Amino acid sequence: MYDAIIVGARAAGAPTAMLLARTGRRVLLLDRAVFPSDTLSTHYIHQPGVACLRRWGLLDKVAASGCPPIREYTLDTGPFALHGAPPAIDGVAEAYSPRRQVLDRILAVAAARSGAEVRERFAVDGVLFEDGRAVGVRSRDGHVERSRLVIGADGRHSMIARAVRAPEYDVEPALTCSYYAYWSGVDMTGAELYPRDGRMIVASPTHDGRVVVIAFWPRDEFDAVRKDVEGSFRAVLEHAPGLAERLRGGRRVERFRGTLQAPNRFRKPYGPGWALVGDAGFHKDPIMATGITDAFRDAELLADAVQSGDFEGYERRRNAMAAGSYATALQFAGLQPPPEIRGLWEMMRGDQAMTDGFFGTLAGTVSQAEFMAAAGAHR
Repeated sequence: MYDAIIVGARAAGAPTAMLLARTGRRVLLLDRAVFPSDTLSTHYIHQPGVACLRRWGLLDKVAASGCPPIREYTLDTGPFALHGAPPAIDGVAEAYSPRRQVLDRILAVAAARSGAEVRERFAVDGVLFEDGRAVGVRSRDGHVERSRLVIGADGRHSMIARAVRAPEYDVEPALTCSYYAYWSGVDMTGAELYPRDGRMIVASPTHDGRVVVIAFWPRDEFDAVRKDVEGSFRAVLEHAPGLAERLRGGRRVERFRGTLQAPNRFRKPYGPGWALVGDAGFHKDPIMATGITDAFRDAELLADAVQSGDFEGYERRRNAMAAGSYATALQFAGLQPPPEIRGLWEMMRGDQAMTDGFFGTLAGTVSQAEFMAAAGAHR
């Protein structure tokens, strides 16, 4: 009998397993994959997520993996560009954009070293119930493991969430589709965002001297984009001619990968004998690349809830902390910046403190209330 079985050993599940194991609990961490392995991801960690890594004693490992730190942000609106840096949080000023085969391996090893039992190639296809309570899981080959708590960390298409019939709320339809690829030989030291009418481009430096470039389209264009991904990607890049020129000077080194995004939603993250963490419990459009950072935050919140028994508080705190980024993601995913946002960007020109504060709202180091109060004082 385990204290907790966690299904999904990546950015949400592995930290949850690590934190629970560090409190002396007997934890089984399961994943159908083998590590190291890649997965679809914006693979960006904002400063609050990096602060989690530092608290956990893992930041040095990420930094030593060869992933460059990111301090500078650029928001290119078309007519002009804003440059700045988010204020630090908990002494952390840098973000990172690590490849998932590197990051997830670091997290899984940390879970194992903390005392969790990690099993790869374990495909869970069912949850065991007794008297309406989750009491374990079953693998595809019929293997059974039992626990006091079953935690779904298995992503936005969570089998655990479906099995326990976790209620959904604040649901919004999927807004975008996206494709991304990697280039070498391109000079890029910071994160770059290019909001355009009906389009969005996000880029950042990652491992091995490469940069990842992600393009977003409205959801209803997915079929057309999929028929000619490279041509569609080139067409989007023409909306950012400076970036397009730099990419032409480099070389694309990996195939395009993409997805049609799932709906934006919250799920009730707990019930009799079960809990959800990461994308399994809260998913939004990836356009602001906050998924990993949110997963780290929620891993800490869930570990605290297991310790205290206050799962209602876990949901309440998660929702309060996620509300601002959820609204921002939906706003950007609309791919039509409203006039008030364009006016805000215009107002920030020449005001470095205000620009840095705005980037702080995107990174999660500045609350939106704090920024809007400062912006009001500038009017």
